[in-house]
Amino acid sequence: MRNFDVDVAILGAGTAGLVAYREARKQKKEVRLIDGGTLGTTCARVGCMPSKLLIAAANAYHDANAVGAFGIEAGTPKVDGRAVMARVKSERDKFTGSVTESMDAFPEGDFIPQYAKFLNDNLLELSSGEKLSARTVVIATGSHPVIPESLEPAGDRIIVNDDIFYWDELPESIAVFGLGVIGLELAQALHRLGVEVHIFARSKKVGLLTDPAVQEFATTTFASELNIHWHSDPVVSRSGDSVSVSWQHGDQKHEQSFDYALAATGRRPNVASLDLHNTSLKIGPKGIPEFDTLSLQAGSSSIFIAGDVGGVRAVLHESADDGRVAGQNAARHPDILRHVRRTALGIVFSSPQIAVVGASHAKLIECGADFETGEYSFKGQGRAKVQNRDHGLIRLYGEKDTGILLGGEMIGPDAEHLAHLLAWSIGTGQSVTDILGLTVYHPVVEEGLRSALRSLNFALGFGPNPPLRSLDCGPGS
Repeated sequence: MRNFDVDVAILGAGTAGLVAYREARKQKKEVRLIDGGTLGTTCARVGCMPSKLLIAAANAYHDANAVGAFGIEAGTPKVDGRAVMARVKSERDKFTGSVTESMDAFPEGDFIPQYAKFLNDNLLELSSGEKLSARTVVIATGSHPVIPESLEPAGDRIIVNDDIFYWDELPESIAVFGLGVIGLELAQALHRLGVEVHIFARSKKVGLLTDPAVQEFATTTFASELNIHWHSDPVVSRSGDSVSVSWQHGDQKHEQSFDYALAATGRRPNVASLDLHNTSLKIGPKGIPEFDTLSLQAGSSSIFIAGDVGGVRAVLHESADDGRVAGQNAARHPDILRHVRRTALGIVFSSPQIAVVGASHAKLIECGADFETGEYSFKGQGRAKVQNRDHGLIRLYGEKDTGILLGGEMIGPDAEHLAHLLAWSIGTGQSVTDILGLTVYHPVVEEGLRSALRSLNFALGFGPNPPLRSLDCGPGS
């Protein structure tokens, strides 16, 4: 038996790494968490939470200006950019502080504030030059935003989403490149806070959507509010303290200067400094070791991949699940277990919101699934109309032979909540008729979801289902 310095070494103290540490520590005494970067997790520091703080401020201002639709006269609200960013940073620091405070309770020596790289599968070299051998290793080093070469001429005027949450003041203008989740959320929030925003998108796609009908609805919806340049191939250059962007629309050429250019063009795994070539791992085309997505083991090695670095589902709850599985299996190795993943769920906190749950339209087509589609437009939906939010579209997919709900894509009011109901139903294997037997109150937005389910059930050719067993105690209860 070979002697190691530690049982488990975990590289990266983000969400996946922290959960992996706690899980491994339940089974093994000698566990080390290694990270030489900024602590506080991507979600708390520059991701989920500060972006939602900015969005909340933007929506509050937008809603205050929309009260006239309800017959309400109000004073003219004003955005104090310095106060907005002060709140964003203050609340953000509380989130990150709670993370770092939790690490203060670690046993002395369990956290090593250094970077590490591989000398072989079980031997690491720290930034200090010290060596650390580990029986198993978890790679949970996360990912980072990508700045395309085409945007580099902007110099220090090109930023990524991380930079926004360190601003002291809102700029007057910004060019946003990319209309994925990050680009859409931040572009709309800044626009609603009074910043002049122009979005440059290479394709006519929005957020997570893959269903052509929902995609078309979304592009029309957001183009009615935001300055979006579809299929654009802009040229960027530095012009004094500004970014100059030139682009062509039809036969017309345009050029405009912006305070900043935001690169929202994707993320890459943080693996370049790990020296993975020194390991026995088989490296995939994106530089990520090939690994089993259910056990998180890389090949038959003693190395496990967890969180955003793996590129499977880059959202917090999935990273936490990865950390749990990787931490447990790293401690149990070689007696490892595979774990079933939760129902896929992606949400964009735009207005209206976007959600993709279960199997996307593109995934079903790719897999050759035999499915039917149900559809519902929120136009005129009772509760949404009352709230002046009756704008949206739901498309749901069900398996032809069984009537089981497979997935859905949507844009509309309260999509974040409707998607959760669908995720729970898909996760428990319910059929569309089963779900239609569940209670829906009136008047609520969920009635729109029920209408979409009825449309799907009709397309599947299944009859109505009676209500599921009542828990009432007797007549008159």
